[in-house]
Amino acid sequence: MAAPAVAAPRAEQRAETLGSSFAVFRTYRSPQIIASALAISVTARLGLGGWRWSDARIMAIIVALLPFIEWFTHVVLLHWKPKKLFGLTLDPLAAREHREHHRDPRDVKLIFVPLPVLIPNLIGGAVLFLLLAPTVRQGLSGMLMSFSLLMLYEWTHFLIHSRYRPRSRLYRYVWRAHRLHHYRNERYWFGVTVHLADHLFRTFPDKNAVPVSPTARTLGVG
Repeated sequence: MAAPAVAAPRAEQRAETLGSSFAVFRTYRSPQIIASALAISVTARLGLGGWRWSDARIMAIIVALLPFIEWFTHVVLLHWKPKKLFGLTLDPLAAREHREHHRDPRDVKLIFVPLPVLIPNLIGGAVLFLLLAPTVRQGLSGMLMSFSLLMLYEWTHFLIHSRYRPRSRLYRYVWRAHRLHHYRNERYWFGVTVHLADHLFRTFPDKNAVPVSPTARTLGVG
């Protein structure tokens, strides 16, 4: 992970207001890069103009897919366990970094999407949107919505692991669920910004319905 612009070893040591939390959040490379990608896509889309209902449709589809993208990414990729194939160990960087994040959820450097994962995904996502969308306008609309949701994910995840505490019912809901994922049982509560998929796939139990997991910190990997 790239070093932050200021010394900041642990998110739990941050100030407790949204403003002071954001002041720290914006010093990290991942939010800076996502913000740049988002600014470029917004500027390009506004420059082309010609807004249609098709733009709203593609953005709505991306929003609707968000709960399932978060859930499947978390379950399949981030909680991936190393596997042997033809003598080679398959252990993606995203999974390795996520295990480190579980080992020390307070370490702010481990909260963000790793740059070697983030940058190729931003570039690859942009290319796919432009190639697969019916028009360049729709492709850019999809990009700006996708990058906006990625920024929301990074900000929400950072905030949950900071010292800022919930002051609204919605934030308290996502804050509590993610903390339970880290500190009670890693097999549940896979969403970060939204938990629709957790409810649909029955991974959002009552806290007392599941035991405290001995592998919540290690994800079962030594």
